[in-house]
Parts: sequence; structure tokens; C-alpha cells
Amino acid sequence: MTLRLGDTAPDFEQDSTIGRIKFHDWAGDSWVVLFSHPADFTPVCTTELGLTAKLKPEFEQRNVKAIALSVDPADAHKEWIKDIEETQDTVVGFPIVADSDRKVSELYDMIHPNQSATATVRSLFVIDPAKKVRLTITYPMSTGRNFNEVLRVIDALQLTDKHTVATPGNWTDGDDVIIPLTVQDPEILKAKYPKGFTAPRPYLRITPQPNK
Repeated sequence: MTLRLGDTAPDFEQDSTIGRIKFHDWAGDSWVVLFSHPADFTPVCTTELGLTAKLKPEFEQRNVKAIALSVDPADAHKEWIKDIEETQDTVVGFPIVADSDRKVSELYDMIHPNQSATATVRSLFVIDPAKKVRLTITYPMSTGRNFNEVLRVIDALQLTDKHTVATPGNWTDGDDVIIPLTVQDPEILKAKYPKGFTAPRPYLRITPQPNK
């Protein structure tokens, strides 16, 4: 199954390090970062889960829950968490799904046979409170993910959900934003963007971030 942006994230029920999880119920009204790992007790994954644990305050500030997954069983996950916490100097405060039957991996197309017939690649999904897929990123097994980029995209998604703006390349929270081409009426422009805007080209209109 290939998931596209705007699709409903498939629900599932699976074992995890915190017990049986019904995904949609667990997610509640939060945003979710769901990310997969090739296997437990592997070096790149250990650093990624440690980093995610350290980012918990940043995720909470954005109403985001993190949840990891690999095809190893829950008992192995729990033993691995001890290594993560000791080597990365943190506390893993999020669940790791035990997808030993590969049910979730197949639902989310996390196994790419040309990389591995059995292990999940580094797939990551950002899912909004309506359970819609808003971002997908897939890294090769050998490359660790950039979680600062994940936070940046969540900031952009949450901003553009609330305000009629788009974000330029390399945008970070607080930078100027772009007025979409769908907004053309002068009165609407004045009402929606009271801080004004500059237009180096008719199609490129730049305005201060509206909630700053």
C-alpha cells in the first residue's frame, strides 16, 4: 500500500513497549510522528531514538506524540531501550511498536525489497489530529534522519493550517512567509495581511509571519 499526502493514516492494533496500542485511540487529538527502524540494537537507530527522546519538550510544545517501530518483538525493544538510555543519556518516553508480523510495515509501505526483504527502511510520517498524512520522508538504512527538519516542517504545517500563507525554502519559525497566489482581491489582502507585504514580482509577495 502506498500512502499519499492527504490519505487517512491506517489504523492498527499492535504490541508495543507500553502494551497493546490501538493507534488512532493512542494518537487522540495530537499530531503524530511515526517512524520506523531496520532493527533493534543497531547504531544509527540508537542515536535516532535517543535524539527523539531528547526532543520530547519540543514535541510536547507542538502537541506532537512520537512513536517508533521495528519488526523486532517488544521484549527486544525493552532491552534495547536500556542501551539507548545509557549511551544517549536520556529517557525514552515514547512507545516502540513491535511489528513482528509486519502488519504495520505493510500498511505503511515501510519494507522496500530492493533495500531489504525483511527489515523496514527509515520511513517517517507526520500525521495530523484528523489522522491525515501530512508528510512522508524515506531515508536509506545507512543514513540517520534530521529531526530538526521534522520539527521545522511541523511548524510550517501548523502555521499554514491556521493562516493563509506558504513558507519559502529554508523557512524557520519567525521568518517571513509568502502570500499564496489564490489571494488576489485587494480588500482581502489588506484584511488578511495587515502588516503589509513586498512584491519583488507580482507572483512573489512576502509578508511577516502573521502570528509573530
